Parts: sequence; C-alpha cells; structure tokens
Amino acid sequence: MTVPFLDLAAQQAEIADEVLPLWHEVFASSEFIGGPHVEAFEREYAAYVGVDHCIAVANGTDAIELALRAVGVVAQDEVVLPANTFVATAGAVARMGAVPVLVDVDPDHLLIDPSAVPAVITDRTRAIVPVHLFGQTAPVELLPRVIEGRGIAIVEDTAQAQGARSAAGTAGALGDASSTSFYPGKNLGAAGDAGAVLTHDPVLAEVVRSTANHGSTVKYVHDRVGINSRLDAVHAIVLSAKLRRLEVWNQARRAAARRYTELLDTVPGVRTPRTRPGNEDVWHLYVVQVDDRDRVLARLHEEGIGAAIHYPTPVHLTDAYAHLGYGPGSFPVAEEASGRILSLPMHPHLSATDQDRVVDALARIVGEGAA
Repeated sequence: MTVPFLDLAAQQAEIADEVLPLWHEVFASSEFIGGPHVEAFEREYAAYVGVDHCIAVANGTDAIELALRAVGVVAQDEVVLPANTFVATAGAVARMGAVPVLVDVDPDHLLIDPSAVPAVITDRTRAIVPVHLFGQTAPVELLPRVIEGRGIAIVEDTAQAQGARSAAGTAGALGDASSTSFYPGKNLGAAGDAGAVLTHDPVLAEVVRSTANHGSTVKYVHDRVGINSRLDAVHAIVLSAKLRRLEVWNQARRAAARRYTELLDTVPGVRTPRTRPGNEDVWHLYVVQVDDRDRVLARLHEEGIGAAIHYPTPVHLTDAYAHLGYGPGSFPVAEEASGRILSLPMHPHLSATDQDRVVDALARIVGEGAA
C-alpha cells in the first residue's frame, strides 16, 4: 500500500536508540520475565491512567478474563457486552465458562447503549464490559444507575483507548477494574502480544497478580487455580519508551482526525465519526460510514490506500457464537453499521499529503457509486 493503514516502522525508529541498549542489558542479565523493567512500566502506566494498581500480563484477552475472575465471575455467570466489539471480548468471557450476553450500541458512536442493559439483566448477571471502541470512552458513568444494588461489576475494555478521557474521567479508571491490550497496533503497543489489568482496589489487584502467576505470589505456594500470563521485559522496555511519547502521539492522531473531518464533512455519501459530548478521543481508528462499502474498500486497495473494516461481522453473527441463540435482526444498529463502516489510515506519523490522497480517492470512489 502506498498509503499504509498503520506505520509501526516509524514508531520503532523513533524509540530505537532508547530501547536497543536496554534490550542488550536484558539479554546480558537473562532476566526476561518480570523484573525491574516490568515493575517500572506497571508503576508508570498506573500513574498515567490514574489508578493505584497495574498488573502487566501476556495479552489483552487474558487481561479481560483475569479482571472478570477477580471481580467474581465464574462459570455459568452472565456478562453483558456490546454486540459491536472485537471477538476477543466475548472470547474471554466464554473461555472461563461464563455466558456472553449481548446488547446493541447507540447509532451515533457505536458504543454500548446503556438503555439496552436493564432488559438483559438477570439473577446470573455478574459483570458488564463496556468497550471503549475506536479510541472513544464509552458511557461508563451511565451504567451504575441501571445496575444499582445488583452486585454487578463494571470491567472496562480499554484496548483501543489508551489515553482517552471523558467528563467522568480517564478510560480504564472508571469501573471496578479494566483491561487493556498492548498489541503492536494499539495506541500504546508492545513488540508483540501484551496486556494489563488496572484497578483502584488492592484486593482485586492481588487476585489478578496471583491468578496470572499460576495462582501464586510465593514460589510453589498456590492459593488458587491460576494461569500463566506474564509480561516479558523486552516488551516492558518498549512500552515504557512509547508511553513517554503517548500524549504527543495521541495529539497527532487528534490533529489527523480533525483534518479528516474537515476534508470529508462536505463529501456527499461519507458520514464522518461523531464524538460523545465531553469526550477527548484518542482516535485508535478513524471510522467513516459509506454505502456499497465492500466496493469502496476494494477500489481503495486498488489505488494503494490501506483502508480496513473494524469489524465486518458482529459477534452474534459469527459461527463461534451462533450457540448464543441470536440471529440476524437481534441487534439492528450494530448489524447495519457492520455493512457500512470503513476505517481509514490512522497513526501518529500520518502526513497531510497521505491524508489528501486518502480523501481524494475516497471522494472519487464514493462518487462513482452515486453516478
């Protein structure tokens, strides 16, 4: 692609001089798992989000599961989540034997619709997972009033919203616990798979840390059934270096998003994304909506524009979750959006020239369909 969807090479080049000497130190010491670099990153990221505890783990899917376990979710419990999310959100729930219960999203922002939640709450509901999708902060502040007194935990999925804020606070610091992914393509990405759980609660933090380490905080003493999900030092070094640049990179994404919107708002047939009042989004993705999306995507690729779809199939319409019993028409907003959404190139090193090429191509291709 002549205009790549994402430019990780530019990020790596920016941090290389800082990271490579520390990697050499790790290889010399052979302290690959845990250690001072991981501990330092945990402190730094907790402070950045504004929570007391950060437990770094192997990936974002583990982080969701570990957070849910810590708040008390067990097999056969129900966990509410939006139909419009990456399948890993549902996968973490299903992997622990719990049941994903889906709700639709609001049409303006494609985030969980709090008004849809009360109708699905049962005596088995143990948690709600609001997903901060596309770099937005979901309306977490509206959820307590619909679950008040029910003993239902709020576990945020912040994989796409590192640094996002709303009037209620920072994404990742609004619920009982939160999970995040540091997959390389995220706003804050490692050199491979990585993730974290964040919380204000020291008890939850201790449960997560123990469960992620085979149920142990003291070697060969196992207090609970656990898994193996720990962060490697080589990733922690990358994450610390990138965290020091994250605010600047997020500001660059915001500037690129503003420019896209200014250029596209007058283009017929292209609906630009909307921001919730009070939100300060970090634009992990810039998602427009167009008719005849698949044709538009194919034509953009023909012209070297690295556009993508996030996500083409709502969770309930995937084969993996057909057993939940939903079908076409169950969540009309998510379903309609899945056929129209189109993610344009977005990253902190995106140039104005590349944006002009994207906008010119998109306007012309959409216009071809209208002719």
